[in-house]
Amino acid sequence: MRIFAVTPIHVGGAELARRQARYDALCPEWLRVVLHDLGEQAPASLETAADIHESEVRVVDVLQEAPDGYDAVMADCVLDPGGVELATCSRLPVLGLLRMSLGWSVCTGRQAGAVTRNRAIAEELAARVESYGWAGSFTGVEVLGLGVETIADGDQWGASVGAAVDRLGRAGADTVINGCSAVELPPGALPGGSRLVDPTALALRLLATSEAA
Repeated sequence: MRIFAVTPIHVGGAELARRQARYDALCPEWLRVVLHDLGEQAPASLETAADIHESEVRVVDVLQEAPDGYDAVMADCVLDPGGVELATCSRLPVLGLLRMSLGWSVCTGRQAGAVTRNRAIAEELAARVESYGWAGSFTGVEVLGLGVETIADGDQWGASVGAAVDRLGRAGADTVINGCSAVELPPGALPGGSRLVDPTALALRLLATSEAA
C-alpha cells in the first residue's frame, strides 16, 4: 500500500527528511508513506485560524491532484485538514490521523483528551472532534504554549507535556492524543504507563492490522 502524504506547512529539506524517516521507521515494509512538502507559498507554521484555513485549502489542492501509483492520500497533520472536502472530490481513499487514532479510542470505549502546542490548533482540533460526532468521548485540550521549532525537538516537547497529560488524566481521559503528528518523543521521555498516544504511530499500526486481516 502506498500513501501520498503532504505536510500541513512549508518545511525545509532537513525537516521533510526527518518526517519521512519517521514514517519509514513506523511502516512495515509493505506499507509506504511518501511525504511531500506543501510548498513555499504555504504557511511556515500554524499560529492563527487564518494560517489553519490557508493550510487546509492548499492541502486539498495538493491531495486531490495526487499522481497515479498511490492507494490513498493523507495529510501529515493531526487536524485532518480537508478530510471532509476531499472525501467528495478525491479519486483515492482519504485517511485521517485524528480520525483513525481518536476513532480507535472511541471504539474501544475510552475517554480521550489531547495536547497541542498553541490555542489556534487546540480550537481547530476540538472543532474537528465535534464534527466527527465524538465530543461525548472527548475531555478537552491542554495547550502547551510551544513554538513550531519544538516539533523537531522531542526532548523539549517531552519535558513540556507531562503535567498537561496528568491534568487530562485527572479530568477523566484514559488516553491523550499528542496533538502534532510529527513529534518523535525519545525513549523514556515520559513515565511508564503514560496516557500519551502518538497519533501517527497508532494510525499506521491500525492500517497495518487492517491490511493484514
